[in-house]
Amino acid sequence: MMQIVRHSEQTLRTALISKNPKLVSQYEKLDVREQRLMNEAFQPASELFGPITLHSRSDWITSHPEAPQDFEEFFSDPYRKTPSPERRSIYIQSIGALGNTRVISEEYIKWLKGYCEAFFYGLTVKLLDPVSVSATRCSFRVNDHTQNLQIHAGHILKFLKKKKPEDAFCVVGITMIDLYPRDSWNFVFGQASLTDGVGIFSFARYGKDFYTSRYEGKVKKLQRKSSDDYSIFDNYYIPEITSVLLLRSCKTLTHEIGHIFGLRHCQWLACLMQGSNHLEEADRRPLNLCPICLRKLQCAIGFSIVERYKVMERVQQDWAAVVRLCVPPAF
Repeated sequence: MMQIVRHSEQTLRTALISKNPKLVSQYEKLDVREQRLMNEAFQPASELFGPITLHSRSDWITSHPEAPQDFEEFFSDPYRKTPSPERRSIYIQSIGALGNTRVISEEYIKWLKGYCEAFFYGLTVKLLDPVSVSATRCSFRVNDHTQNLQIHAGHILKFLKKKKPEDAFCVVGITMIDLYPRDSWNFVFGQASLTDGVGIFSFARYGKDFYTSRYEGKVKKLQRKSSDDYSIFDNYYIPEITSVLLLRSCKTLTHEIGHIFGLRHCQWLACLMQGSNHLEEADRRPLNLCPICLRKLQCAIGFSIVERYKVMERVQQDWAAVVRLCVPPAF
C-alpha cells in the first residue's frame, strides 16, 4: 500500500497564512525572501516541500487519527508555552553514559547541543552535568520480551522537574537506556510533560543491532541487593555511536522539543513534525520543518527565518567532520 496525502493549494495556503486579517498582516511583514520560501508550501510542483507518503497501514496518520493543527490554531492555543526574556534556555541532561568512551560521549552531546542551538535559533542550549541512573532514584526493570534493561520514564520526568533551572524554557533528558512509561507498556521512545516543560528521550533502540539476536544489552535475570542497588547499570551495554544513530537522535530530539513548544503532529507536508509509529517511518521523516510548522516555531521564538537557515546550513556542513568520529553504519 502506497498512498500520497495531498492537500489543495487553497487548503495549504490557509493552513500557512490563515484568513484572519491580523495573522495575514503578520505574515506580510516577513522578509520578501522568507515569504518566497514559505509560499513553496502551496506550490504543486515544489521541489523543496513535498506531500506526505504513507507506505503501510501501520504508519502514524492511518493508525492514530488526529485533527490537523494549522498556524491559526497554534497561534490561538491558550495552553502553549512560549519562551520569555527570563526563560530562553533549553537544557539537556544526559542520564547514564552516552558513548563507550568519555571522548565519544562528549563529542556526541556537543553535536546534539550545537544542532539544537541551530534548530531553535535564538534560544541558548545548555548542558547540565551528566548524572548516573542511580541519581534519579527511578524504578527499573528487565523487559520480558527483549530482555534489556529499562528505566521508568515518569520517574525521570519528576527528577528533571526538580532540577529545572530558573532560566529554563525546558529541560530534556537523553539516555542510551530503554524507557517504559508504566508496567503494562512494552516500551516508549520518549515522554514529555508540556505543562512542566520537561521531557525524557531514549536512543537505545536506534543502535544498529537492537532488534537482532546479536544485541549485547540483554540481561538474563535482575538481581538487586536492595532497592538502592543500581550497580547493574555500572557497565551496562551502550550502542555504538554511528552516523545513523546520530541522525536519528537529532530528529527525535528536535521533534520532541517541538511538541513542548506546542507544535502537534504535522499532517500537511513531509515534515520533521510528522508522527512515526515505527523506526522505518521515523527514518523517512525529513530533518527540516515544512513552512507551516516553521512559521509556528518562528512565531514562538521570533527568529529571522533566513538567518536560521544559514546557521542550519553551516551545522549540516559540519556533519561530515562529526561522522568521521563515529563508527561507520553496518548497512
